[in-house]
Amino acid sequence: MQKIIIADTSCLILLDKIKELNILKLLFGKVYITRNIAVEFNQPIPEWIKIQNPKNKSYQKLLLKYVDDGEASAIALAVEKADSLLILDDRKARKLATSLKLNYTGTIGVLIEAKQSGCIKSIKPILTKIKRTNFHLSEELEAEIIEKSGE
Repeated sequence: MQKIIIADTSCLILLDKIKELNILKLLFGKVYITRNIAVEFNQPIPEWIKIQNPKNKSYQKLLLKYVDDGEASAIALAVEKADSLLILDDRKARKLATSLKLNYTGTIGVLIEAKQSGCIKSIKPILTKIKRTNFHLSEELEAEIIEKSGE
């Protein structure tokens, strides 16, 4: 059974900013976001991105003590969906996901997986575009990404 992929806003914003949002479709086919994330993203939502909100609003509100709206809704949805994979970049959100024993990756992890699975030919041009944004990539991290992606 394929994992249910739940993306947080930062992943959508970064990939949209560098005109690579389609990588999510190529890699996963379908991605879920919540209404909160759609509002934060504030761009047209492609048809392959499905909006689904967590049922337990009280739990989502409880998570707001630790993370922002989008992350709280994504984590609450992941708790409800067995075998889900969260795409989270925020450190506090990742820490919370770890404490809840949720599976997660980040946008960079998605790009590495896309390269390893053959969805993209090369990760270097994408990293070049990322460096032109406000997303911080240290030289060490960039070297690690290139090594992990086999380039």
